[in-house]
Amino acid sequence: MIRAALAALFLSSPVVMAGDLAFITSQNGNSVSIVDLQEMQVIASTTVEGAPAPVAYDPAVGLAYVVSADSGRLTVLDEAGEIVGGLDLGQGVFGIATGPGGALYVGDWDGGRLMRLGQDLETLWQATTGLAPAGIAVSPDGQMVATADRDDDAVSVFDAATGQRLHQVATAGAHPFGITWYEGRLWTADVQGNVVSVIDPVAGRLLGQIPSGSHPYAIAFARGRGFVTDQYGSTLTVFDPDGLQVLGKVEIGDYPEGIAALPDGSGVVVANWDSDTVQVVDAETLEITAEIEMPAGPRAFGQFTGRQVQP
Repeated sequence: MIRAALAALFLSSPVVMAGDLAFITSQNGNSVSIVDLQEMQVIASTTVEGAPAPVAYDPAVGLAYVVSADSGRLTVLDEAGEIVGGLDLGQGVFGIATGPGGALYVGDWDGGRLMRLGQDLETLWQATTGLAPAGIAVSPDGQMVATADRDDDAVSVFDAATGQRLHQVATAGAHPFGITWYEGRLWTADVQGNVVSVIDPVAGRLLGQIPSGSHPYAIAFARGRGFVTDQYGSTLTVFDPDGLQVLGKVEIGDYPEGIAALPDGSGVVVANWDSDTVQVVDAETLEITAEIEMPAGPRAFGQFTGRQVQP
């Protein structure tokens, strides 16, 4: 088994200090770069063919899962950048997310379905979503999982154990893409609506919306603030998740896409597709504190940051 083999590897390896890592997929460069977020340098680079874009890093099991957008190939990497597993899921597979206990979820854009995979990448269940599921978000307790159903302008919420769909909720704007769980609510970046939708996943209803910049793509939270990547604006929209009010904008690299919080919550990491860079933004000062060059087309769609668990 993939995880058992990796555990055996850790047990036989010298003890090393835990670090903060980011797994950055470069779609045009056919590569995944592992970035040490404390030193802000690339410590490993792995070739992954087929335009890798979505990614999910699970520090608890020491693995990152990457989907190649052109082929639907799922590639599993360890924290050294070695490929330790994989599975051909077919063209159309896109979004990916992990949850507590090593749970792994993959969405099928073309087939309109969500799959939960086991530790050997076997399918445990599959469920029907809305049209073109993009981002996937898992509740912190692992009990629910949600998809952003782009072409249905909706979010589907599922029981994570069984795959039963509990709700489908219309978003405030058209084409939700990135989806994030925060403080008991779901937040979607509605690409063609230029808004963020706020959804109650238990009651299954829309709670509100927040205006964003042009073509919002993904959302992250740090220091009690929300951050949205505005693809066409080359900005981050910063908002108050309690008052649902815009606090300001941050000028960022060209065509920002993937965004995730630093493991200590002090800021956010942003992948800029057209600039071929990754930048770190301080959540309080809103200043860019670091920048690193990446292979062509960094996208990093998903939860790509985390703190290594010390062996």
